[in-house]
Amino acid sequence: MSELNEFIKVRLDKLKAMKEKGINPYPSAAFDVTHHSAELLEKYKDLQPGEHKEEVKVSIAGRLMTIRDMGKSSFAHVMDGQGKIQIYVKKDGVGEKSYEIFKLLDLGDIIGVKGFPFKTKTGEASIHVESFQVLSKSLHPLPEKWHGLTDVEARYRHRYVDLIVNDDVRKTFETRSKVISAIRKHLDGNGFLEVETPMMHPIPGGAVARPFVTHHNTLDMDLYLRVAPELYLKRLLVGGFERVYEINRNFRNEGISIKHNPEFTMLEAYQAYGNNETVMTLTENLLSEAAKAAGQGVKIMSGETELNFTPPFKRLPLLHALEEIGGIEYEEVTVEDLKKRLKTTAAEIKHIDSLSKAELAYLLFGELVEPHLIQPTFITDFPVEVSPLSKAKEDNLALTERFELFVLGREIANGFSELNDPVDQRRRFEKQVELRKAGDEEGMFLDEDYILALSYGMPPAGGVGIGIDRLLMLLTNSPSIRDVILFPLLRQRDNEEKMIFE
Repeated sequence: MSELNEFIKVRLDKLKAMKEKGINPYPSAAFDVTHHSAELLEKYKDLQPGEHKEEVKVSIAGRLMTIRDMGKSSFAHVMDGQGKIQIYVKKDGVGEKSYEIFKLLDLGDIIGVKGFPFKTKTGEASIHVESFQVLSKSLHPLPEKWHGLTDVEARYRHRYVDLIVNDDVRKTFETRSKVISAIRKHLDGNGFLEVETPMMHPIPGGAVARPFVTHHNTLDMDLYLRVAPELYLKRLLVGGFERVYEINRNFRNEGISIKHNPEFTMLEAYQAYGNNETVMTLTENLLSEAAKAAGQGVKIMSGETELNFTPPFKRLPLLHALEEIGGIEYEEVTVEDLKKRLKTTAAEIKHIDSLSKAELAYLLFGELVEPHLIQPTFITDFPVEVSPLSKAKEDNLALTERFELFVLGREIANGFSELNDPVDQRRRFEKQVELRKAGDEEGMFLDEDYILALSYGMPPAGGVGIGIDRLLMLLTNSPSIRDVILFPLLRQRDNEEKMIFE
C-alpha cells in the first residue's frame, strides 16, 4: 500500500498544480461530444498514411488509457463508450500553457478533445488535437500501475475498475442489455404487456425458497423481499389481462455459488388460455432470439461445446430421464433405496423422513441427471409433490403439466400449466405448510388472498420463468453468475481500502 500511496500523492500534487494554473479539474459545464471512437475509426479507415482532414472538426471525450511523451508532442489513447482512439497533442498546436497542463495528466484522467482526423505515417487513424479540456482528474491509478487487477474477487468488488481495464467485461454487459431487449421485443411483439408487481410481500410465495425478511415500522408488520412475482402476475390474469410479463429482481436467502446470487433477475410470463405446451414453444422462441441477440446465432460455443438453440428442443419426462440417465427404475425401488442413493446426507435434509418417494426421486434427479443435460432439453411431467402451483395431468394425477429447461447441466427455465382450482390450490399450500412445520425452511406459506383471487375464477393459462443471469452465463460463456451481474453480493471485508486525501 505504501507504493500505492506514493502514486496517489503524486496525483494530488498534480491536482494542486492544475488549480494553481487556474484549471478546474472537475468543471460543471457540459462538453459537446460530436463523435465516438468507433464511429471515427470506421469513417476514416480509408485515409492514406499521413493524410489529414483539417477541414473536418470533431470532438470526443473519454478516459486516457495510454500516454507516450515525445518531448514537444505526445501520443495518447482515449477510451469512450465505443472503444479507443489515438490522439496526437503537439505543443505548437495547443499552445505552451495548454501543453503544460497536458503534461500534468495521468492515465485514467477524463478529458475532452477537439481537433481533426488524420492517419499517422504508420497507418493509425487518429485525432490531431487543437484544444482539450480536463473533465475529471483521476486520483487513483489504474490497476496496471501498481498490482494489476488479477484478484477475481477484486474485479467483482470494484466492478467500475473492471469495466475500465477489461474490454471483454464491458462486452459481456453490453450483450446482457441486447439480450434483455430482444426478449422484451419478442414478448411485446406477441401481445404481452410488461407490468411491475410488488418487491415487498406480506406473505412470501410463488416459489419454494427461503425469503429475506424485513420490518415496516409504521404498519408494524413483517414484510418479505419477493422470492418470485408469480402469484401477483396470476392475480392479473384473474383481473382480465391475458398476456403479462415482468423482468425484475427476485431475492432468496440462500447460498452463494457460481450459479447462485441472493439477488438475481428473472423473466416471468403468463399467457391466458394457454398451457405448458404453449409456454414451452414461447420459451424455445425466446431463447432462440436471445442467442441471436448475443451475436452468435442459434448455435453458440460454450467452451468446446456447441449448443444448438434451434427449436424444437428435446423433451423427456422426469421419471424416464431418471431411469435412462440416472439408472433408477422408479416403480421398482423403495423409499429406503432412494435414501441410500442420495449423496446429500440426512443431516443436511432435516425433514428427510417426511419426504415422499416422489420427492426423494426429485432430489436424485438433481444429483444423477441434471449434470448430463447438455443440449437444450425440456424435462417434463414433474411429481405433484414438488410442483405446488402446477396443474395435474388429467390422465395421471400423480404428475403435473410442468417442465424445466436445462442447458449445460443448469436449470434455465421453469414453467407449467397454471393451477387454477382454488380447492386443489389450498390443499397444495397446506401440504407446504406441513413441510415447513417439519423443518423445511423453503416450504411455501398459505396465501389466503391468492386463494380468494382464484375463487373469482382464473382462466386456464401457461406460465414460465427464465433465469436471465444463468441464460447470460451460457450466451457469454461465463463460468460464474458473478460474471454477468454488475454488482454481485460479496462478503464485507474489515480492511476495505480507504481514500485519505491529505
